[in-house]
Amino acid sequence: MEQPNTSADTLFILLGAIMILAMHAGFAFLELGTVRKKNQVNALVKILVDFSVSTLAYFFIGYGIAYGVHFFSGANVLAENHGYDLTKFFFLLTFAAAIPAIVSGGIAERARFNPQLAATFLIVGFVYPFFEGIAWNQAYGVQAWLKATFGAEFHDFAGSVVVHAVGGWIGLIAVLQLGARRGRYTKEGAVAAHPPSSIPFLALGAWILIVGWFGFNVMSAQKLENITGLVAMNSLMAMVGGTLAATLMGRNDPGFVHNGPLAGLVAICAGSDLVHPLGALAIGAIAGVLFVQLFTCTQNRWKIDDVLGVWPLHGICGAWGGIAAGIFGSTALGGLGGVSFASQLIGTVLGITIAVVGGFIVYAGLKRAVGIRLDHEEEFNGADLSIHKIGSTAESDTHW
Repeated sequence: MEQPNTSADTLFILLGAIMILAMHAGFAFLELGTVRKKNQVNALVKILVDFSVSTLAYFFIGYGIAYGVHFFSGANVLAENHGYDLTKFFFLLTFAAAIPAIVSGGIAERARFNPQLAATFLIVGFVYPFFEGIAWNQAYGVQAWLKATFGAEFHDFAGSVVVHAVGGWIGLIAVLQLGARRGRYTKEGAVAAHPPSSIPFLALGAWILIVGWFGFNVMSAQKLENITGLVAMNSLMAMVGGTLAATLMGRNDPGFVHNGPLAGLVAICAGSDLVHPLGALAIGAIAGVLFVQLFTCTQNRWKIDDVLGVWPLHGICGAWGGIAAGIFGSTALGGLGGVSFASQLIGTVLGITIAVVGGFIVYAGLKRAVGIRLDHEEEFNGADLSIHKIGSTAESDTHW
């Protein structure tokens, strides 16, 4: 990026960082409303502490891996250009910290606290920035090769693949390493329901994420002169498409209704600056269908206990978004062009591969070294009492 000329760009990207920071409250309340009552405190604590650990990992290691930038100089140097470089770090940190926030929803109710913090540090410090540097900073010549071979680089404007697909596929690996919650599936293969503790909190989390997403997408322009209303309109249309498709496919189930807009917004991130609003509507609607169908298959048919459905929501819809940018971004379908389907497919598969390999190294390694799961009694009592020694309310009975 060129150096900003005024303080306006610093303020612009700072406001974007604050909006995305607020999305982490959305992650927290979405998880809080979905898990059982005895795990609500843990849901809130994890998101906040994970964000803090992510900040240290990204500041000291991850940002340097992705962009070759460090902050070990005097404050007089850091304050140059109104501190734009510092606010850019803050902005990109909120993206990086979304990875453990995504994973948190999949592994809810049975993960040990300290090993998960270690996983957060390793993922944000090493795994995520490795692919971030490839996609957004020309690292290792991958983008140059794609452009020379297929005529266009891999395009991911706001992170369908870089953030969401990577987070979702790491989440899947973490869930598989942990195994299902006890009592979720019987030996005969039957599925035992673990109903959400609070639909209102679940809905609140979804709404916080929806609002913050317009900072996530629109302010990925990173400078005022690059901002475009097309990104805002496409984000809106994808959200609507995801909502209506999930409502229809999910037969009015409130869990699907409130995750539908998130599916659409995940999918539109990559091509939000390229596609026509009608293309965005289609991308969001397809994402809504994918989420409902694959969430149902994951939970009931494949017996994978992904509590919040982070793999179908972020992993699958994020991958769909990366590929969809190469389809609906073409001029033939009303897009701005300048994209290659082959580059989008290769970039998406590369992101998934790095996520799966990196996630396996982190979670399998921690599982072998220190263990990553609560024991039977701790899980029965709930993460709130077992880890934090307090429940979410004054009620004595938290086992429901």
